[in-house]
Amino acid sequence: MRLAILSDTHVPGRADGIPQWVEKRVREADLVIHAGDFDSPDTLDRLRDLSAQFVGVRGNIDPPAIDLPFVEVAEVDGLTFVVTHGTGTRTGYESRVADAVRDAAGDGAVGVAGHIHEVVDEVVDGIRVLNPGTATAANPGDDATMMVGSIVDGSLSVEVVRSD
Repeated sequence: MRLAILSDTHVPGRADGIPQWVEKRVREADLVIHAGDFDSPDTLDRLRDLSAQFVGVRGNIDPPAIDLPFVEVAEVDGLTFVVTHGTGTRTGYESRVADAVRDAAGDGAVGVAGHIHEVVDEVVDGIRVLNPGTATAANPGDDATMMVGSIVDGSLSVEVVRSD
């Protein structure tokens, strides 16, 4: 199972479009996970059109027309993912995401979140927390990043991809 994990695209509010290098990895993935802040329904529709399978959540700046939940739980090849946008300041971010994951699915789930525009891959109180950064280098992001991953025999590996 190949994954494309992204967040904080912010199109058109902070970026003109989804970069081609991101679209390429989205098309190649078996599952796309987006942790919110699409910015417009057109951006959500574009990503869905490119995706074989799509899981996404609303972010804090997404309009009501983006009719997605704020938290989504997805079972994928023996792993449980909890996708949420994340909230609040940078201080305590990882712990807040880990708490949201535990509340939604218990221990052992993988959390995917956005909001802070920074790459995170760490284990917090037994919960793996992933943040792919911002796929469009939306302010205050320094560079455009996403994650690609694979699940093999119930084990998740991810790598950070930066703009070409």
